[in-house]
Amino acid sequence: MDMKKNFGAYLFLLPAGVILTVFFFIPFFQTIYLSFFDYSNDIYKPVFVMFQNYMTLIHSPMFLKTIVNTFYFLLLCVPFLVIFPLYLAILINQNIKFKNIYKVLIYLPVVVSIVVVAIAFKWLYAQNGLLNYFLSLFHIRPIGFLSDPNVAMISVALVTIFKGVGYYMMIYLSALMSVPKELYDAAEIDGITGLNKHMAITIPHLMPVIALVSTISSISALKVFVEIYVMTHGGPMNSTKTIVYYIYEKAFENLDLGLASAGAVILLFIVMGFSILNIFVFERDKYKI
Repeated sequence: MDMKKNFGAYLFLLPAGVILTVFFFIPFFQTIYLSFFDYSNDIYKPVFVMFQNYMTLIHSPMFLKTIVNTFYFLLLCVPFLVIFPLYLAILINQNIKFKNIYKVLIYLPVVVSIVVVAIAFKWLYAQNGLLNYFLSLFHIRPIGFLSDPNVAMISVALVTIFKGVGYYMMIYLSALMSVPKELYDAAEIDGITGLNKHMAITIPHLMPVIALVSTISSISALKVFVEIYVMTHGGPMNSTKTIVYYIYEKAFENLDLGLASAGAVILLFIVMGFSILNIFVFERDKYKI
């Protein structure tokens, strides 16, 4: 009887196991394998170079710059994507009119393709685009949103923030439903209102969710690609070139599969390390509550 039960369980797990094997485990180990070969001279006859690709990347100023750019992008996006959606969720969770309309309007960018959003913002950011037109009405000089190295990354980050706010707000809204209303009533009786009420009740209860949002948004920021590809192609002056875009260039433009694979493995360890750090920090705080 137990064997039959176990056999049924394995049958249910089989489709997921096949999908993971084909689309994750095989590409994962193949990427590690490719990272030990040099494809720069002949893509059909790679040369085994062991860890040479990793050493090349570590000593490459351009690759190090992409790491700095990627973390700069993360710092621009993640704090806003963790805090602002929580603020919106708390506001919309109140007894206000037309709250469902607000939810739809804020969530609408999430269902729109990131490519469409990036193209729309590229038009807005153009030298003769809508944003610079409004600035000209106030006699302000046009801003090179995508042509100024000091502004380009911020402009791209705003697109990611615009696209992600509604998604994370919905996560917070679903979590707010689990907070007992009696706690808020007791806090008001004790004279705790406004921001202090949410700091004492809402934030502690949502710490696991805040950890989840922080981890997901951090991983997404570290893997940003589409916005960069559509809007800047890594420019101007490589100011928006991130790790994933660098890997794309090496793999599909230079056909240097070994160097691209080594970059992908390094990115994997960066993402894993950052995820573990996020979880450790928030889990520790959760157990203190």
